[in-house]
Amino acid sequence: MANRLQDKVALVFGAGSIGPGWGNGKATAVAYAREGARVVAVDLSLEAARETQNLIQQEGGHSLALAADVTQSQQIQMVVNQTLAAHGRIDVLHNNVGMAHLGGPIEMSETLWNDSMQLNIGSVFLTTKHVLPVMLQQHSGAIINISSIASIRWLGTAYISYSAAKAAINQFTQAIALQYARNGIRANAILPGMMDTPTARASLVSQFADDADLVRRRNAMCPTGIMGDAWDIAHASVFLASEEARYITGVLLPVDGGMTCKVS
Repeated sequence: MANRLQDKVALVFGAGSIGPGWGNGKATAVAYAREGARVVAVDLSLEAARETQNLIQQEGGHSLALAADVTQSQQIQMVVNQTLAAHGRIDVLHNNVGMAHLGGPIEMSETLWNDSMQLNIGSVFLTTKHVLPVMLQQHSGAIINISSIASIRWLGTAYISYSAAKAAINQFTQAIALQYARNGIRANAILPGMMDTPTARASLVSQFADDADLVRRRNAMCPTGIMGDAWDIAHASVFLASEEARYITGVLLPVDGGMTCKVS
């Protein structure tokens, strides 16, 4: 199926990738464009955002690349203003920014805890704060927040701030979904499981002997025997952003190959 997002404007925060390969945000931005959306690709690194923009344009799609620090309210407002200036509306808000900092409550510094909260859940608050007025005026919009199964399960790795922040995203999403359900605005969260992405490898490789050991052991943890990848998240995001999901809101959707069904 194609053109499910024809002429929609998708604002994707975290649309770049921290390294070679496909991150969740990059793949989702490209997937939105393939379905006809005009994509505003936002990343802390303008170079990363432009890489995504170039991929979209090479396929004949439409994209605008912008840089912003999602922990800074004024920068997010500027992105929203630039998006409206270019396209006049925002139909999809996609929040993909996040980072897992290792450590439990004893090992983690208070500074790192606060920084992690500001990045992982604070960014979702700020982007939603600035985009919601636009969607209210339109009486339409879809918000998709990327959470994690770490928000509902212990996965064997201590990253307490990440787990707590992602759990907060879950409740934030459901609260927004219900508060604005009668305003034509939907909000859903995707909970990725074990995903093979540049960010996952960069965040977790120190816990393994090497990159190959990381892949082997994480694959073994999955019921399917293999990790998912960024396209699994992208395809779920396209569905939730499309009119096919018009009656779906407040959902926390695991995309995890069945991992959250396991007892242990």
